[in-house]
Amino acid sequence: MMFSSAPSPPHAVSTEKPVCFVRTVLNRCRVCYTCVRRCPAKAIRIAKQQAEVMPERCVGCGNCVRVCSQGAKEVVTTLPQVEALLASGEPVAACVAPSFPAELRGELDFRVFAGMIAALGFRWVTEVAFGADLVSERYRRLLLQHGGKPYVATSCPAVVGFVERYYPDQVEQLAPVVSPMIAMARVLRRIHGPKVRVVFIGPCVAKKVESIDEDVAGEVDAAITFRELRELISCRGISPETVEPRDFDPPHPRLGAAFPVSRGLLQSAGLSEDLLHDEVVAADGLTDFTCALEEFATGSLDVGLLELLSCSGCIAGPGLSHKDTLFRRRAWISQYLRYRMGSGDKDDWQRDIDRFAGLDLTRGFRKRDQRVAVCSEEEIEKILGRMGKTTRADELNCGACGYQTCREHAVAIYKGLAESEMCLPFVIDEFQKTIHELSLSHEQLATTQEQLMHSEKLASMGQLAAGVAHELNNPLGVVLMYAHLLLEEQPDSSPVHGDLKLIAEQADRCKRIVGSLLDFARENKVLLQAVDVRDLVERAIGSVPKADGIEVVTELGHASPVWELDPDQMIQVLTNLISNSYGAMPNGGQLAVRTGGDKDTLVISVTDTGCGIPQEHMIRLFSPFFTTKKFGKGTGLGLAVTYGIVKMHRGSIDVNSNADPSHGPTGTTFTVRLPRRPQTD
Repeated sequence: MMFSSAPSPPHAVSTEKPVCFVRTVLNRCRVCYTCVRRCPAKAIRIAKQQAEVMPERCVGCGNCVRVCSQGAKEVVTTLPQVEALLASGEPVAACVAPSFPAELRGELDFRVFAGMIAALGFRWVTEVAFGADLVSERYRRLLLQHGGKPYVATSCPAVVGFVERYYPDQVEQLAPVVSPMIAMARVLRRIHGPKVRVVFIGPCVAKKVESIDEDVAGEVDAAITFRELRELISCRGISPETVEPRDFDPPHPRLGAAFPVSRGLLQSAGLSEDLLHDEVVAADGLTDFTCALEEFATGSLDVGLLELLSCSGCIAGPGLSHKDTLFRRRAWISQYLRYRMGSGDKDDWQRDIDRFAGLDLTRGFRKRDQRVAVCSEEEIEKILGRMGKTTRADELNCGACGYQTCREHAVAIYKGLAESEMCLPFVIDEFQKTIHELSLSHEQLATTQEQLMHSEKLASMGQLAAGVAHELNNPLGVVLMYAHLLLEEQPDSSPVHGDLKLIAEQADRCKRIVGSLLDFARENKVLLQAVDVRDLVERAIGSVPKADGIEVVTELGHASPVWELDPDQMIQVLTNLISNSYGAMPNGGQLAVRTGGDKDTLVISVTDTGCGIPQEHMIRLFSPFFTTKKFGKGTGLGLAVTYGIVKMHRGSIDVNSNADPSHGPTGTTFTVRLPRRPQTD
């Protein structure tokens, strides 16, 4: 049955009159900007990635409630006020909006529906449609007597609120006629006296706003939606089987029942849109009503009456509990309208109309200007620039932010209604930049971590080498001294002369190894001096004897040859690299030493055309005691020492090598980069 279940109860409000009847459920809001896009008043502010309804700008159209797929927008309930009225003992009348057939959907007879409302404690259950009949007659008279003054129909409170806030200069064009809800409230007080309490039941959030409007304050005591009515009936345990069917209390309507359908006012007033005379124009829905109002305000739309609805008729109001198609809802209204037109006595209806012909159905309006001064073009360009939109081509106008154009979005940011992060292309660009920066940071971190591990390894090896060298140095010196003494005492013809010479040579080699260990282990200080890099390179090349068949090429192209370095240590770096290059070219080749860089960085590269370094050896290249030379030809400390010296200069050393002839010419390039003024400890 129709009222067997109820939706989840919305949050209640205090007994004070709320300023805004739509609230955001923050934990449901996904910041999709659908509500921003569909709000005609731009009353949704995005702050800290949350959508917030601004009461002073909201007109109560309920578009945000209807379009939010996450249920993050909900109507603030006024059920506590209604329950308080019903419990007060005072006579309370229910005024049901003419859109109720779209809520019933043929599932329940309207007489049972009226009986269920009466069972809640309402003394009278009436139809607002009769008030619509009275209002329609006033519009017909107004159009006949307007004297050329154009009017905007005021049946829709959301349209009234929109004009008052965003077209205040057109407030005087608002037709001075109350809405059908207010008209019916005045009818009830004429019939039942001033003490009767009136509760409106319908599909519209804006009716809640209208019920507390200062210009019609006290006419309607409370307004609830059909959804809230369902909840109240469910809480009271009322079902169709437990009530006695009854008709609505008189006066009964006729064509006023067509009011909730688009152009229903025109039909009930006997008016029509005539292209020949262009006296009346009707528009409904978010886009059409705002566009029509804009044309009306600029004078481009020359009409006697502009009939506007913020929804596609009241049958599309957010307070309906069903989501039938618009045409299905229209069919239910049409069916009930035919019933009303075919039943009852037309003479009785006319007598009721004549009875209230003198009823005051006028009202006033006021300016509630919410327009914000338009920002300058310079400010707009500045805001667009912050979002990476420096040219017109950058303004995609994709609408993802909820605004039709990028410039509208920029104006909203200026007004404090929006944020730059609402721009999807801007956010994507920022994410891509962040990802790129994180990737670079990750690479730098990995490189730094590798260098740190290598430095720790070198430090540990250095401590070990220092201990070993210290222990070997003294006994090795004794062996070397006596070997040379014995060698001097033996003539060349002595049978032991060759053996003694071998002992002396190997002892000398051990001494050099121990010396290399000490150089590696020693924590040398960098003694910076102004050094001519060209002279440094020439000295290094000259200190290493080259084999036959090797060509040496130098390209000393640095614009600033004088650099702050430790000359002795850098000579050692270069001689180590040059010596290794010579060793990699046993059959001859070319050695190229080049300098370059900029004003802040010195780049020295040593390139050979030798055999190259296999890829599997690259990771261990700077490790102590690692060497690819034949046994007895190297200690494996040269590159480790080189690495340490470069790092003490706060520089870097890179290797690029190819050992596979199938991939191109073989050879190796060591590149050393040094800062102009290294920050040494």
